[in-house]
Amino acid sequence: MPGTLGILLETFPQERRVALVPRQCEALKKAGLEVIMEQSAGASAGFPDELYVARGARIASREDVFEQADIIAQVRCLGANPEAGRADLRNFRPGQVLIGFAEPLTAIQECSSLASAGVSLLALELIPRITRAQSMDALSSMATIAGYRAVLLAAMHLPKIFPLLMTAAGTITPAKVFVLGAGVAGLQAIATARRLGAVVSAYDVRSAVKEQVESVGAKFVVLAVEAEAAEDKGGYAKALGEDFYRKQREQLTEVLREQDVVITTAAVPGRKAPVLITAEMVSAMQPGSVIVDIAAERGGNCELTRAGETIVHHDVTILGPVNLPSSVPNHASQMFSANIAAVTKLLIQNGSISLNLEDEIIREALVTHQGRIVHPRVAELAASGAPA
Repeated sequence: MPGTLGILLETFPQERRVALVPRQCEALKKAGLEVIMEQSAGASAGFPDELYVARGARIASREDVFEQADIIAQVRCLGANPEAGRADLRNFRPGQVLIGFAEPLTAIQECSSLASAGVSLLALELIPRITRAQSMDALSSMATIAGYRAVLLAAMHLPKIFPLLMTAAGTITPAKVFVLGAGVAGLQAIATARRLGAVVSAYDVRSAVKEQVESVGAKFVVLAVEAEAAEDKGGYAKALGEDFYRKQREQLTEVLREQDVVITTAAVPGRKAPVLITAEMVSAMQPGSVIVDIAAERGGNCELTRAGETIVHHDVTILGPVNLPSSVPNHASQMFSANIAAVTKLLIQNGSISLNLEDEIIREALVTHQGRIVHPRVAELAASGAPA
C-alpha cells in the first residue's frame, strides 16, 4: 500500500459536508490507498459509518486518524476553519499532506502555522482551471450547488410564483430573475430559475460568457461600460477599478427596476467582493422583490447584505446566505469527494505518495512544504505582513 488517506469529522460550525463518500473508498483502494475515517465523519451528510466499512474503510478516533494518515482531506482546513481548526495543529506530523479549502490568500497566519508544523498543504482554491484539472475543481463543484440553492431560497421568499400560469382565474405572468455574474454559480442559477419557469436575464463583466448565458436560456444584458482584462489567466473574474463599478451601478439601476429576483454571484479570489448594488439601487426596486447575495461570505455584492442574515429594506428582502453547499450536504459531499479522490490519485507515483513539483496542478495548489510557504503569491503576502 502506498499510504493511508484520513478523513476527519468537520469542526466548522454547522458544516455538514464530509470530504469523502463511501463509494470513493473502493476507487482509492484500487489506487493503493487505505482509507481511515473518523467516527461519524459522514453522518451529517447521510453517510453512516457502516457504509464506509462496507466499502473497505476503517473507523477510528480523531487522534488515530492523525497518527496513521499520510494524507488528510478536509472540506475546511485551518484557514477556512480558523478557530476550531487551530486545535488540530498539535496533531499534525511533519511530512503529512493536507488537502482541502484553506483560504490561502487571506488566512496568511494559518498558512504560516501549517508550514511550521511541517505540513504540505494543497489548497483546493488554487487548483488551476485547466482541462486536466476539471475533475479536481472543487470551487466549481460547490458553486454549482450554491447557484441551485440560491434560486430555491429566492422562490421561497418571493411573494409570487415563478412560472407563467393561464387559469380560469386569470393569467399569472412569470417572475423576472436577473443573475449578476455568469460563472459556474451564475449559470446554475440561470438554469434552475428557467426550470422553475422564470424569465431570466444575466450580466457579467466578461463579455465572452454571453454565449454560455444564452445556451442555458437567459438573455445577456449588455451595458455601455468597458471592461478590459476582466478575467485572469486562471479563468476567474478580476477586480476592476472603482470608476468602472460606479458606471456599472448607474446602468444596472435601470435593469434592477424591472426585476422580481436578483441573484448576485460576483467574487474575486482573495479579495472582498465588489459592491454592485447600493442601498439607493435597492430602494429603486419593486416592492416585494428579493435579492440573494451568494457573495455574502466575502462581504457581499449588495451594500446592505449581512452575512448569515435576512433583512428587509424598502420592502425588498435581502438574503445573505453563508455556506450554501453545506445546506445540501449529501450531493455537495459527493461532488467534493470526487474532487478529493482525483487530487489524491495525482499524488500516487510509482506506488508511493509523492509531491511532483513538475506537475502544474500540484505546483500551483501547493501552499506549504518542507517547513515553509512555497506558493509565490502567498509567500509575498506573508512577507508583506498582510493581515490574516
